[in-house]
Amino acid sequence: MKLYYSVGPNPRVVKMFMAERGITLPEQDVDIMAGENLGEDYRKLNPSAQSPCLQLDDGSVISEITVICAYLDEITEGPSLIGETPEERAETRMWNRRFDVRILEPLSLAFRSAEALELFKNRCHVIPHAADDLKATVRESWAWLEPQLAGKTYICGERFTLADIQLYVFADFGALVGQPIPEGLPNAAAWFKRIAARPSAAASLHPTQAG
Repeated sequence: MKLYYSVGPNPRVVKMFMAERGITLPEQDVDIMAGENLGEDYRKLNPSAQSPCLQLDDGSVISEITVICAYLDEITEGPSLIGETPEERAETRMWNRRFDVRILEPLSLAFRSAEALELFKNRCHVIPHAADDLKATVRESWAWLEPQLAGKTYICGERFTLADIQLYVFADFGALVGQPIPEGLPNAAAWFKRIAARPSAAASLHPTQAG
């Protein structure tokens, strides 16, 4: 197998998951800043032209971060970061989906439509006039999450899961692009510090960000 990855929060989710599970794979860095992901060679691997993607031993390719992580979770030895039972897996996937819709997607689209507009305006559909509302949606979603973190160590209680990894990476990215966890949310802030202290948080940084 080979992991095609790049700078950015999406590939970092997979890299942090791999670090937590002790998984190492051959890797190829894709220069998305230069538009390598938009080229014909990469589009043959992933028609969505997004990073990351995972090429399997038979040559087939899977993409989408939660799908890649779930696949690696299933085929490798060790404690699952998704769940050991149907109920645990359902809980993790529920939170992954909630975060996708409530935080990750609006945060990313707001960034592309505002701070990174010049980079993305010819790469994907951007909505500059909606950037402020998208950012407000993210803040409202953090406020919605705050009481649900009360008394919990992790998103799923005492289970550290892919849901924590996914949200942490995008929260960390948000802090870099003007969309941090809002002030006045002590449960969310404490949760973020707990995840940031894990070795995998530093190990998953792209080489251009590490050190």
